[in-house]
Amino acid sequence: MHSSTNYWFNKTYFQSGEQDKFNLVWLAIIAIGIIFIGIGLRDPWPADEPRFAQIAREMVETGQWFFPMRGGELYPDKPPIFMWSIAVFYYLTGSLSISFLLPNALCSLLTTFLIYDLGKRLWSPQIGWYAALLLLLSLQFVLQAKSAQIDAMVCAWITIGIYGLVRHLLLNDGWRWFMLGCFFMGIGVITKGVGFLPILMLIPYVVTRFMQPQLSFSPKDEIKGSWQWFAGILVLLGATLLWFIPMVYFVEQSQNPLFEQYRDNILFKQTAKRYAHSWHHIKPFWFYIVEVVPVFWLPISLLFPWLAKHWTKAIKQGDRRITLLLGWIILLLLFFSISPGKRGVYILPALPVLALISAPYLKNILSKVWPKRLIFGLVVLLASISLIIGIAGFIEIKATLKLSQKYHIEPWLYFTFIGVAGLLVSFFSRHKKLYSWIIAIPLFWVIYSTWGYQLLNSVKTPRNVLNNIVKIIPQNSELAMLGFKEQFLLFSPFSFTHFGYHTKHQQAQRKAWAWQGARPNSPEQTNSLEQTNSLEPKSSETTRYLLTFKGAAMPCYDMTKAIAVGRAHREDWLLLPKAARLTNCPAADKSVQAFTFNPKTII
Repeated sequence: MHSSTNYWFNKTYFQSGEQDKFNLVWLAIIAIGIIFIGIGLRDPWPADEPRFAQIAREMVETGQWFFPMRGGELYPDKPPIFMWSIAVFYYLTGSLSISFLLPNALCSLLTTFLIYDLGKRLWSPQIGWYAALLLLLSLQFVLQAKSAQIDAMVCAWITIGIYGLVRHLLLNDGWRWFMLGCFFMGIGVITKGVGFLPILMLIPYVVTRFMQPQLSFSPKDEIKGSWQWFAGILVLLGATLLWFIPMVYFVEQSQNPLFEQYRDNILFKQTAKRYAHSWHHIKPFWFYIVEVVPVFWLPISLLFPWLAKHWTKAIKQGDRRITLLLGWIILLLLFFSISPGKRGVYILPALPVLALISAPYLKNILSKVWPKRLIFGLVVLLASISLIIGIAGFIEIKATLKLSQKYHIEPWLYFTFIGVAGLLVSFFSRHKKLYSWIIAIPLFWVIYSTWGYQLLNSVKTPRNVLNNIVKIIPQNSELAMLGFKEQFLLFSPFSFTHFGYHTKHQQAQRKAWAWQGARPNSPEQTNSLEQTNSLEPKSSETTRYLLTFKGAAMPCYDMTKAIAVGRAHREDWLLLPKAARLTNCPAADKSVQAFTFNPKTII
């Protein structure tokens, strides 16, 4: 192997135990400070957070843990692992505003330390420190760590998979690490389907072993055709069966067609069919490279021109640490680019590995003038834009007035403060330009996670609409909704009914008309999953109201009797009393059901 590669590999992490301890302490302080600040200061925000929080809430309040449900309706889009984690913390803490963010915060903390440990073992404690710090300064990683989407948890399972494979393939630490990696790939699969992605690393591994057979980190590093390779795949499959077998068994025992639909949907429609024939989030092949990586992978994306030179040199020199990990990143991007359905968060698992293979060259790159200038200039640019937006709001520029009227928010002082803070950081770090990003970005997360949370919470939740409804209708009323959004269910103090998340509006409206005219708790209005959800009986004296949005086609109602209850989530909402029902309305399709959830606590 080339001498320069030996130089990096021989910098073993055993050389400095004191430095390792120092790094771990400060890494924990910085990571916890950035990731955990703000937990408990906001509610779940759309699009995904209210859905997962409500499912976890229903698990705890109804006792139905195995099959995730939202408002009494089965949720077949994702396995329940992520929802279980929120439910466990909700059960322990009793606070949904704390519990819904904890799983991803802990998973992201784990990812950070895994990347540090890999950098330490592959290069040195200093490189591990650079890699972890670079990850914590990357926009997409922290954004997802502070969100309640599934992707940060999947990223953690995939990172463990990468960790296990690297320990086996590059560090020759034994098959147990390969098995561990495979096990957590399986856990990743039953969390969000794509947990198997670390196995793609075997492609560049096999290619380099056959194209460059002379390269080896040790005499043990050989492809032996051993049975352990096959056993690892069995471990991966076995981990998925921990959920799959009980799920299939319970579905068979239920003899309920709705549970059978759940099984078929989650096993077929939400996996291969969704990947090959996506029905939403359709983006062009180059979406990630052009629209996601340049922005969300900052600041690393700014350094690509210099990193590319170092990576190319390392590959030519036979450094398989770079060949395998960079090859895996490229394969992951290709995998998600082929699918027509794309979201920026899908490629998050590549970012920790990118930070890892960038760290060895960071000191050399940042010793040059232009990389530091680019980073410094970006901080100045972002701070200036924020300041301009704040000032424009104060002097009531037309565009800012429209923004304020549309979202009922005036964040001008917030933007001004961020802009001034960013420019002050830039000014004081002008002689050490690198510190501008190191100081400004954590400062931004602190401000966003405190002041920003409080500012946006009223905009990102429907509390104002529901508070207006509370003032209008009796306390024991029942509320149903057309255009179902989980956040309304999550915050509703009333018994809440909806007519199926995917039900077409016309059919849902007809069912709502029948529901509102029927006697509460009548047999024909009972949800077929009622026993499963342990729903509480309703009072026979309740009154039923229907919530819909302005502009919705409502031929079964007299809309002149609608009551305006406020604006939320880009819609003006209207409350329809029973008196607004017209005399006749066509019957809804028999497959349309009314799903009801009775909250035991008010969120």
